[in-house]
Amino acid sequence: MSVAAPDQRIVVEQLAVSVRGGAPVVEGISFTVNRGEVLGLVGESGSGKSTVAVALLGHARRGLEITGGRVSVGGLEVLGLEPPELRSIRGREIAYVPQDPGTALNPALRVGRQLKDVILAHGGERTDAEARALEVLADVQLTDATRIMRSYPHQLSGGQQQRVLLAMAFACRPQVVVLDEPTTGLDVTTQRHLLGTIDALCAGGGTSGVYVSHDLAAIAHVATDVAVMYAGRIVEYGASERVFGAPAHPYTQALLRAIPSPERRSALEGIRGQPPAPGRRPQGCEYAPRCSYAVDACTAAPVPVVASEGGERWARCLRTSEIAPQPTATMPAQAEHAATGAGEPPAISVSALSARYGEAEVLRDVSLQVPVGRRIALVGASGSGKTTLARCLAGLHRDWTGTVELSGRAVPRDARTREQEDLRQVQYIFQNPYGALNPRYTVGRIVEQPLEQFFDLDRDQRAGRVEAQFEAVSLSLDRIDSYPDELSGGERQRVAIARALIVEPTVLICDEITSALDVSVQAVVVETLARIQRTRGLATLFITHNLGLVRNVADEVLVISEGEIVERGPTDRVLTTPTHAYTAQLMRDVPTLAGAWPSVLSPERQVRT
Repeated sequence: MSVAAPDQRIVVEQLAVSVRGGAPVVEGISFTVNRGEVLGLVGESGSGKSTVAVALLGHARRGLEITGGRVSVGGLEVLGLEPPELRSIRGREIAYVPQDPGTALNPALRVGRQLKDVILAHGGERTDAEARALEVLADVQLTDATRIMRSYPHQLSGGQQQRVLLAMAFACRPQVVVLDEPTTGLDVTTQRHLLGTIDALCAGGGTSGVYVSHDLAAIAHVATDVAVMYAGRIVEYGASERVFGAPAHPYTQALLRAIPSPERRSALEGIRGQPPAPGRRPQGCEYAPRCSYAVDACTAAPVPVVASEGGERWARCLRTSEIAPQPTATMPAQAEHAATGAGEPPAISVSALSARYGEAEVLRDVSLQVPVGRRIALVGASGSGKTTLARCLAGLHRDWTGTVELSGRAVPRDARTREQEDLRQVQYIFQNPYGALNPRYTVGRIVEQPLEQFFDLDRDQRAGRVEAQFEAVSLSLDRIDSYPDELSGGERQRVAIARALIVEPTVLICDEITSALDVSVQAVVVETLARIQRTRGLATLFITHNLGLVRNVADEVLVISEGEIVERGPTDRVLTTPTHAYTAQLMRDVPTLAGAWPSVLSPERQVRT
């Protein structure tokens, strides 16, 4: 057994996690992370990133077990510890920041109580807990720390909740922090501040980090090294600027081609096919069935690691030296959109809409139209009123004044008083798929259920439509009998998208629907929605923080700030030459790979990413 060097905070050797009594989900995972450094784990949903992340804490999710390898944190062998010992080091030696703060924080307890409980659970003195809690809240840039301590989680924005989780993770000054998609769903300004906070906490306190994300640009701004995962294995490893600036593995190149650029429209490229399921991996390279560079030798035997740069960088590919990064096609300055009939009423329109939550006014005199066949993006920081507006359109929020019309006909405020046909025509896809899916139903049943409400179809007809929708959103048919908690976050979101599309709506409200998706699946989903829009004239309202995605999918943009529309217009005009200072700031806050290393990436790559 190897001995960790003094600066090595994490040492992982040949880690394997398997289905209980079955095939490995991840295997052969090895890496080290030094003091003050951050390792980025990237890859598609289901690649095993989160499985590796929680295994660092000696944990395996339901149905899985750690079956081999070694995990050392600060010289402590984690996998050999008994449950009481594991509980004592979690939070003290190694801490975990989950993806969804809404489910990680106890809604019945004030934030201060939860933060102090973490400190006390690991030996902190009660007399010092209050001061330490205030100190760590200041460390994560929550300036009004006293108010935050008195607040319940629901009284905080998503960005504030995520900062509270960061404070809880760093409260006991752990040696290692594992961050599992900590910026998913956050607006670009909040994300930028959070990434800066993570970087400062790790570098300043000497804490090592493992950052799991499908957001490659976010990883670029915080990670020292990157491990690219595919089908449960690391396929490329090296310094961040080298892996992203000159990717050696075809899979890494494909991920980079799928990133939407905020600077210009580009043809998003999803990755054809799907990764193999555990137990169905091919004999040779797992990526070969999806790789345009594959030759017979790639499938004949296990692929060895090909090292370069003195062994500090490597890729699991036979043709590394033959493959060069490929340029990505760009689209015209103005993307084509489905034509609308002359004089045809908008699919949905809003006039002078104002909304409240109790005494607080969150929307003021908002008006907009979504024509048939058009894609309108609604962007703004967290708390600006985007989701409240969407909920008013869908009849899920009732405390509002103004008018909402569907195809020129006013509809009631409350969804419970709307006609069945109105309910079918307007479908809402929520940001958090886990909270939107019934955990007691299989995902096949979840997608099928709306058909029973809106259509008179027999069982075979419903089953056929369900299978077609699974294929449309790149979900394996093997998942039909799975339950939501057995799926990755990206897979759950695709189930939610399939459920909305299966009833053939005319208006689709997408509330941050790609925030949980990796870039390759995002590209596939966006193309799926675009295809449906072209063939059926689907009107779409995109609520998103992803300005790169807005550039590539939206015909028009509405920018909302503090409940008011501050700028609107054609996408390319608004994002290229914004006239409002708020819009300009949003564009400056967008993380990009070129922004991380402008001196490393080529001019062509800078434009692309």
